[in-house]
Amino acid sequence: MNRISGETALGLAWIIALVASLAVLFIGEVLGQTPCVLCWFQRAFMFPLAIVLGLGLWWRDGRVGRYGIALALGGGAVALWHMGLYVGLVPERIQPCTATGPSCTDDNQLVFGIPIPLMALAAFALIGALSALSLKDTRT
Repeated sequence: MNRISGETALGLAWIIALVASLAVLFIGEVLGQTPCVLCWFQRAFMFPLAIVLGLGLWWRDGRVGRYGIALALGGGAVALWHMGLYVGLVPERIQPCTATGPSCTDDNQLVFGIPIPLMALAAFALIGALSALSLKDTRT
């Protein structure tokens, strides 16, 4: 079985981060859906991923995957918390969203019937796994 190369893994991680970043910008800026507090925190991890991984590819830095792992773990933790809140595992009384702002748990968190926190969690998990895989191939 052919193994995926480090550069290919890094390229796939960057594509996922870029598409996820553009998707949340589309949802917020084009569709006009204001992000909830936890979505903002997830963006704080996703946007740098697209930039850092892209620059790592540009400069052919095979070790940039370690930064991808760190950012993906942070964003994944926020997305996991958001998903727990969304499905009711995290009690509503510790919800970070204000009464006047967008809710972290209502139907506005669905895109094509899939919760945004679940999509974010999947994206962060894939980016983290691909970033780790990219490090296995480096010889430095």
